[in-house]
Amino acid sequence: MKKLLLGVALSALMCSSAFAAKIGVSMARFDDNFLTVLRNGMIAQAKGMSGVELQVEDAQNDVAKQLDQIKNFAASGVDAIIVNPVDTSATQAMSDAAAAAKIPLVYVNRQPINVDTLPDNQAFVASNEAESGTLETKEVCRLFKEAGKKEANVYVIMGELSNQAAVQRTKDIEEVIATPDCNFIKIIDKQTSNWQRDQAQNLMTNWLSAAKQFDGVIANNDESAIGAIQAMKAANIDMKTMVVGGVDATQDALAAMQAGDLKVTVFQDAAGQGAGALDAALKLAKGEKVEHKVYIPFQLVTPANIDKFLKKN
Repeated sequence: MKKLLLGVALSALMCSSAFAAKIGVSMARFDDNFLTVLRNGMIAQAKGMSGVELQVEDAQNDVAKQLDQIKNFAASGVDAIIVNPVDTSATQAMSDAAAAAKIPLVYVNRQPINVDTLPDNQAFVASNEAESGTLETKEVCRLFKEAGKKEANVYVIMGELSNQAAVQRTKDIEEVIATPDCNFIKIIDKQTSNWQRDQAQNLMTNWLSAAKQFDGVIANNDESAIGAIQAMKAANIDMKTMVVGGVDATQDALAAMQAGDLKVTVFQDAAGQGAGALDAALKLAKGEKVEHKVYIPFQLVTPANIDKFLKKN
């Protein structure tokens, strides 16, 4: 299965925009900063298209609720369905429900477990997670070296363990740290914050109470990185001595970077993913062929290039 970049996906939007269609969209949750950008970007894109109507639902992080939404979309006769899955290991039933109704389905942002066996009228639009944690951790490693560290201890904050992105990003971290260039870094603990800022803050507070020496935090997403930063600042830790990394390049994360608290993040193009998913759904609704995997590139964000990303996400 081939990989298409954002430019290819967006180039077809003008062609798709003349096609009247109703698209059902099920988002894992509305109260997530990154997914809100993705959702709003998709809605804005659809508003600029003649005849394209979106029905957007909040699954509230409930797998059963999301499956019901997909079945309801199918029963109401939508032309295509877009799903940001709650649990990437539970997507086979969603694919089956859409296939039984002969309605095209596009997964966005989170890779479904059945991505390699999707039927012809289903696709997946996201960024390649093998890049995300890799870019993040390589930069963390570089910063430690730049600071003259011969040994460095880090905490790793994972996302929801039911999400492929969290699993892959953590794997990326471990693989980079296993290389000869970065094997001076040691993970002293890793736990999940379920992508949530408040959970990450509580987790970091607990780690701080253990009084272990550490040099940084590598988080699966920006919200978790920010939660860790808040806990450290509450404990009067000088953030200049810490290397903290995240993924997504949200506006809050960029503000934390400008403040000197967050040292690295990775831009995940939320609007680009939303536009790519909408384009794929419209093309499938018209009976056109779409590659099963459409990848939007990740990009490293540091204080040196932050200006390029301040108006994104």
